[in-house]
Amino acid sequence: MNPSNSLKIDLYELTMAAGYFHHNVGLTAAFELSCHTMPENRSFLIACGLEQAVDYILNLRFSEEDVRYLKGLPVFKTVKADFFEYLRQFRFSGDVWAMPEGEIFFAREPILQVEAPIIEAQILETYLLSVMNIESLVATKAARVVAAACSDGRERGVVDFGSRRAHGPEAGVLAARAAYIAGALGTSNVFAGKNFGIPVYGTIAHSWVEAFDSEEESFEKYHRAFPENTILLIDTYDTIECIQKIVRVSFKDKLKGVRLDSGDLKTLSKKVREILDGAGLKQVKILASGNLNEYKIADLVKAGAPIDLFGVGTDMATSRDYPALDLTYKLVQTTDAKARVHYKAKYSPQKTTIPGKKQIFRRRDKDGFIKEDIIGLSVEDNPQKAQPLLRPVIRKGTLAGPLPSLEEIRRDTRRRLSGLPPSLLRLDTGVSLNPGYTEKILELTKANVPS
Repeated sequence: MNPSNSLKIDLYELTMAAGYFHHNVGLTAAFELSCHTMPENRSFLIACGLEQAVDYILNLRFSEEDVRYLKGLPVFKTVKADFFEYLRQFRFSGDVWAMPEGEIFFAREPILQVEAPIIEAQILETYLLSVMNIESLVATKAARVVAAACSDGRERGVVDFGSRRAHGPEAGVLAARAAYIAGALGTSNVFAGKNFGIPVYGTIAHSWVEAFDSEEESFEKYHRAFPENTILLIDTYDTIECIQKIVRVSFKDKLKGVRLDSGDLKTLSKKVREILDGAGLKQVKILASGNLNEYKIADLVKAGAPIDLFGVGTDMATSRDYPALDLTYKLVQTTDAKARVHYKAKYSPQKTTIPGKKQIFRRRDKDGFIKEDIIGLSVEDNPQKAQPLLRPVIRKGTLAGPLPSLEEIRRDTRRRLSGLPPSLLRLDTGVSLNPGYTEKILELTKANVPS
């Protein structure tokens, strides 16, 4: 891990850490990361980003350069040298519980729980929120896009084309990973392909066609360079004229696909399919791209557009209609030096939190669909026929067990999505599952309300 990740945090994490250190606050703190409210038009969310979160936690170090920079900030001029020595020696020593990557979750359900000395737990906040936000956000959006592409029961592929419109290069890479977990076939992002083993896809841009004297010349030369992977962009000038040229090229029988990137995709795809089939080129696939999202794709599928694969960029990589989750990282309890537990919660309007370390218990109906989620205390017994969702990931600063591979996460995510009730898979509903609470956690909450 790049050591510079240590400073990818908000300043107040470090000023609070310095304050805890100065006053010798020896508490063990438990923080929980959850989504306070469901986004509009989302019926479920997908937990994603745990692998990156764990890597950050286990490898967080403050280099000498980092410490020197912090010491030079005016806000730290009164902080004693031993705090900076603490940072030099920093190692996470606590526990982390989390939902597995690809798990379905709903509002107010903790997807990650950290229990550690309060400085260690506090410092993690910014990075954990950031990485879990981008990946959970995109995974959820991508799942909707993939569902739309297959909404008539026919399998169609979705490929991530969003790197150029993502909120920065790093976000583009993480978005590619999240989209793949949620069911995308692959990505155009080469770095994501190299680092995560995600299949990479690419065709040509309009600039390739424009660089030659004619469309025919551009296509012939591209085929010579990539004879086994020729997919041609056909809307640079006139789509119908272009496809009529393509059915006459010398390599037409080796053509893999054509891509539409603009215009009336429903009408154009039907006409292109007709011309290709009339020329005996039924093996040629039609790809579509250009400001697509789950709603546009669902409309194309409903209209019978003969599109085999969708390249989805901006809307999926940025979740354009809802570009940030309402994730929070809240203190829920502390344990003092005498092992006394103190429960913590916020009671301000619109930001109320529930005290105590929690567990999520999930029940399913006889058909295997999610029936209800119950939020309880982590010390409670598992209710009958309920599945606990939070699992140990890090114990005493050490990985509790091997993390699943990306392919395993992707497979498990598909299985979990198949366990969603059909009502929660609709695109046009804001209806979600509302978790319940155990009696013990309700009693604890009531007992801790300030008088």
